[in-house]
Amino acid sequence: MAKKENTTPTIQVIERMFALIDLLASHQDPVSLKHISEQTGLHPSTAHRILNDLTCGRYVDRPEAGSYRLGMRLLELGNLVKARLDVRDAALAPMRELHKLTHQPVNLSMRQGDEIVYIERTYSERSGMQVVRAVGGRAPLHLTSVGKLFLANDDPTRVRAYATRTGLAGHTRNSITDIAQLERELARVRQAEIARDNEELELGVRCMAAGIHDDQGRLIAGLSISAPADRLEDSWSERLRETASQISAALGWSGVDRGG
Repeated sequence: MAKKENTTPTIQVIERMFALIDLLASHQDPVSLKHISEQTGLHPSTAHRILNDLTCGRYVDRPEAGSYRLGMRLLELGNLVKARLDVRDAALAPMRELHKLTHQPVNLSMRQGDEIVYIERTYSERSGMQVVRAVGGRAPLHLTSVGKLFLANDDPTRVRAYATRTGLAGHTRNSITDIAQLERELARVRQAEIARDNEELELGVRCMAAGIHDDQGRLIAGLSISAPADRLEDSWSERLRETASQISAALGWSGVDRGG
C-alpha cells in the first residue's frame, strides 16, 4: 500500500506563514495586525514577527504601520509560473484522450500572422487518413477550422484587411474565396463557438475546431479533429469543446470574461 503523502507542513512556522499569506490573499485591502491575529489565532507578536520577515523578502507589503497586504514578490513569482505554462504541455494528455474517443487525428495549432502553424498532433495509422501537414506545417487562416476561430475573434476591419492581403486564395472547389461568404461563415463560428473546414483545405478531409484561451481569456490556440469527410461525426463537437476548455483551465482561464 502506498504511503499517504503528508499534505500539511511539518515545520510550524511555515504552516503559520501559509496561514498568513492565505488570509492576506482573501482581502483586497490592507489588513490590520489585530484582525490578522483574530482570524489566524496567532498571538499578535508571533504574527508580527513572521509578517516582518515576509516583508523583508517582499512577499508582504506594509503600506502603513500595523497593516499588511500581499507583496510584489508574489506577483513576480506568479508571472514566472505563468510564463512556464506551455500550451503544448497542457494539451498533450487531453489530446490523447480525445484521440482515444475519435480514433482520428487531433491537432493543436496557433496563429502566426495570416496562417496557422501546427504545433502538436496525436494520431494513429488506424485513422485511415494520411497526415499531409505535419507538426510545423502551415495553412491559410480562412481555409482551416482553427484559422476561422482566430478570424472570428478579429473585428470586421481586421478581417477585411486579411482578405485584401491574401486575396482569399482557394485550394479546393469548396474553399471560401469571397469576403461576404467568409463574413457569414465567421458569424456562424461566433454563434456556435465551433469552427469547421468542409474540405476547404484538402478534398476528402473535414475538420472541426474549438478555441483554447489563456488566463486572461485571450484566444491563443485551437484544438481540432481532422477526419475523412465521411467519418467526421457532429457528436464529437461537445467533447471537443470540453477538451479545449480543460486545456484552457490548465492555463489559468476560469471561463469568465475578465475584460474591462
